[in-house]
Amino acid sequence: MMIPKPGIETIQPYQGGKPIEEVQRELGIADIIKLASNENPLGPSPLAVQAIAENATQVHLYPDGNAYYLKTDLAAHLGVSAEHLILGNGSNDVLQLVGEAYLAPGDEVIYAAGAFIVYHLVTKICGATAIVVPMVNHTHHLSAMAAAITEKTKVIFIANPNNPTGTMVTADETTAFLAQVPKHVLVVFDEAYYEYVTRADYPQTLPYVLEERNVLITRTFSKIYGLAGLRIGYGIAPPVIVETLNRVRQPFNCNLIGQAAARAALKDSAHVQESQRCNAEGKTFLYNALDALGVGYLPTEGNFIMVFLDNSGADIADALLRKGIIVRPMAGYGYPNALRVTIGTREENERFIAGLGEVVS
Repeated sequence: MMIPKPGIETIQPYQGGKPIEEVQRELGIADIIKLASNENPLGPSPLAVQAIAENATQVHLYPDGNAYYLKTDLAAHLGVSAEHLILGNGSNDVLQLVGEAYLAPGDEVIYAAGAFIVYHLVTKICGATAIVVPMVNHTHHLSAMAAAITEKTKVIFIANPNNPTGTMVTADETTAFLAQVPKHVLVVFDEAYYEYVTRADYPQTLPYVLEERNVLITRTFSKIYGLAGLRIGYGIAPPVIVETLNRVRQPFNCNLIGQAAARAALKDSAHVQESQRCNAEGKTFLYNALDALGVGYLPTEGNFIMVFLDNSGADIADALLRKGIIVRPMAGYGYPNALRVTIGTREENERFIAGLGEVVS
């Protein structure tokens, strides 16, 4: 029998939110809404849909392995050079590239308890040692993370806003933190929900990249751009870091249709603005409705809300599932009595609140 390398058998495979088709098959429910995976309820831009159709006949060809045109458009959109960009099969792919390029057994990785689970997976897969720093008020405690740095520290992962709590670290906190990070450490700011943030004190991290700091920013087309099924994410970093990551990147890791759709999505600022408006409106509705139910929650800077309950989140999620409402229990993140719910359309939000009111009453 083949024996995996040390640590692999201790990893629990990542479990995403249940797809609608699986729930239909298991429970025989036709009218289902999915509020479990932080997807854009408005779907993709019409321009992206058109690009998908126009490029469908080209899928017998390999994609551009360097994603030249997408990088060119993205660089202009961000105000960086193409040499600052690396594309991935979702931003998770870029996080994995960090592990493959920089982590080895004996190295240390710092991340927060209750942060995105992929940081744990990357660390374990690469055989590195996880230094897990408790959050304060469900938020990354940057000063404690800085204090945890040793000579063995190679990478620090910071989700901002954090999934699943929706909390964020501020610009002042980030400046103070980076002043304490030595040059042998790579700081990864995971900004998958960047476009949803509304707070004025959110840190703008691109200048750190342009200053050639050891900073990598990851973002994605899966969230506000509504292209989760096409798996296009990207990293922004100094060219020397991008060059290193490209050495371990798989050829053709970004598919042809995804590249075309992402280029089109970048052009549709109206769709992004409407997605932001829908999210802000839905956030306000859910806050007010949860307050009326007497259900606790965390204010969020993402497109999802962490909801706190008196009973098992898994049990409540199962009860909602039987009503055709898919949400995500949070026990795997250390919150056994919590749910994460995606902010949906007005109709979806109303249905979630009605269902939640029935199962918690």
